[in-house]
Order: sequence, then structure tokens, then C-alpha cells
Amino acid sequence: MSQLAFTLIVISAVMHALWNLLVKRSRHKTVFIWWMFVASGSLFSLIILLLPEPFQRPDTRTLLLICLGAVCFVLYHLFNGRAYRGGDLSVVYPLSQTAMVYVPMWGILLLGERLSFAGICGILLVIFGTYSMQLQSLTPGEMVRPFRSLKSPSVRNALTAGFIYSIGSIAEKSGVRNYSPLYFTFILVLIMLFLMSFNIFRTKYRSQIGAELREHWGLILCSGPIMMASFLTFRYGLNLSPVSYAVPVRQVSIVIGVMIGILFLRESFGRIRLVSACFIMAGAVLIRLG
Repeated sequence: MSQLAFTLIVISAVMHALWNLLVKRSRHKTVFIWWMFVASGSLFSLIILLLPEPFQRPDTRTLLLICLGAVCFVLYHLFNGRAYRGGDLSVVYPLSQTAMVYVPMWGILLLGERLSFAGICGILLVIFGTYSMQLQSLTPGEMVRPFRSLKSPSVRNALTAGFIYSIGSIAEKSGVRNYSPLYFTFILVLIMLFLMSFNIFRTKYRSQIGAELREHWGLILCSGPIMMASFLTFRYGLNLSPVSYAVPVRQVSIVIGVMIGILFLRESFGRIRLVSACFIMAGAVLIRLG
């Protein structure tokens, strides 16, 4: 993995952790995320208008890939939200991260990617670290606990979320191969905003839209450039590296999120989270070397 691609994806991970921090500080999370897309979409539109070259219209194939990615990521959040609604964090979180198991498989089978031995070891370390982050111990029994209740709706929703996210990642990688990551991200954000608006303008959220803006307008303004930077740096990095490497490296955002929680939110970290963070960082270094 090249130094430039690695740097871009790590920057994306930092920005991703920061906008998740903003979501934590909001009151109505679903509405605040919608406002974040409004802010980033508006900023994207302004930048596109100021660019000297004309807008690059995507061909039919690229537009279909953008739509597929947008639908996948919206569905990922939908299924993830349903999983958390009825399941414990220690069960739902590891299962929702199973996208990293599928992404290297799709990369090799569908995109013809080739991975080095060091890269494969790095991916496995990141998968293990991410999966174990919210577990109560690293014993064999605890490692398989999230899979024990496959009949549970929360477990099925979490696994579905992980699978759908992996498809969206492959759609993105295919899309940015022959099309500008800037315009790809711009259209992706607009389509996601359009799809999310169907949910936000339901009766249960309508009264919260204005209230969230009045209470957290400063955070919403900050979220625009942060989310845009997160999206753009990841897709430019994705254009320069195998998706099998890019998606695992972005999990560095989890480590950054843990650090933010400890340093600024006074959250406890525990030995499991500390060990898991070390596995993720070691895996990211191996991927860079691979």
C-alpha cells in the first residue's frame, strides 16, 4: 500500500472519528446525521460551482455504482440502528463489523486484487481487533458468543448490516477507478441525503428538525467540512489502493475514537479495548508495509 494512499485513509479515519464525536454530542442522533449531510452536501455544491472545469457527468455504469453505494450505506445505517435497538452493544458491534471479512473476498474474486502475506496478516489483525473491541474477554467462549443467537433479530440485522456495507465498498472501488473521486463523492452524498430525507420527514422526526438546528447549529456547521474531508480522503485513498486494504486501515478510526473517549469524554478504556486497539494499529502497520 503506497504512503499517499495510507496517509489519505488515516486522515479519513481521523475525520470519521471526529464526526462521530459530533453525533455523540447531539440530542436527536438521526436528525443530527441528516443535518450533517445537508451541511456537507451544501459545501460540496459550493465547491463544485467554484471549480473552473465543467462538471463531469458520470456514464450509466458509474451512476449505477454510485446509486448502489448510496443505497447500501443507507441500508447499513438502517439495519445497524435496528440491531442496536434490541441488542446489546457487545453482541451487535462485533457482528456489524463483519464487512471486513467479505471485502477482501470480493476484492480478490470480483476485482482481481492480489494481497501480500504481510497485507493478509494485517487484515486479519485488524479484523480480530475490531471484532474484539466490545467483547467482555478474549476467551474462545466469548469470541463466539455474538453468533450463538442467530435466530435473534438483532443478530441477523447486525450481520446483514456488515454484508451490505461490504457490497457498498466494492461499488465505491469500482466507481472511482475511472471517475473522479470528487464528483463520485458529491453525487453519493446527494443521493444519500435524498434517501435519508424520506425517513426524516416522517411525523416522528418532523418536530425535531428545527429544534436540533437551533440547539446545535455550531456543531452542524463544523460537521460539513469534517464529513466532506472524511468522505473525500477515503475515496481518493480508495482510488490508489486495493479495497481489501483500504477498508481495514480505515478502522484506525476506532482507535482514534477510543482515544477521544478517554481524553475528552472521560470514558473508561479497560484492558480489552486497549489490547484490541493495539491489534488494529499493528494490523494497519502491516498493511502499510504490505
